[in-house]
Amino acid sequence: MEVRGYLHQIHPVLPVWDVLEALDFYVNRLGFKIAFADDAKNPKYAGVIKDAVEIHLQWHDAKQWEVEIDRPMLRIVTQNIEALFQEYGEKDIFNPHTLLRETAWGTKEFAFYDPFKNGLTFYRDV
Repeated sequence: MEVRGYLHQIHPVLPVWDVLEALDFYVNRLGFKIAFADDAKNPKYAGVIKDAVEIHLQWHDAKQWEVEIDRPMLRIVTQNIEALFQEYGEKDIFNPHTLLRETAWGTKEFAFYDPFKNGLTFYRDV
């Protein structure tokens, strides 16, 4: 019997210009917990975790934000999306155009950007 490799998790790395600020946003606004940080006072690389999702945050020079480039967009599968939408809505995270909507491709989802222009879409199948 042939043994094959098996993919079972992904830990995306998001670029941020201030890892402490990013940790504050992901922990205090989105409800993640700190999984690790390379330095307690001035981290350059850290990870946050919520339920089964782990996201890594990596410092990048602020000069990289002076030029408009596309930033990552994460799609995170979610249960109880209505409750999560309400929870995040109460924390003043959304822009005025953020909606919980059903899509033509069969999902119910909402999306917004973190303070570093990384896109976060939370969704479930309809």
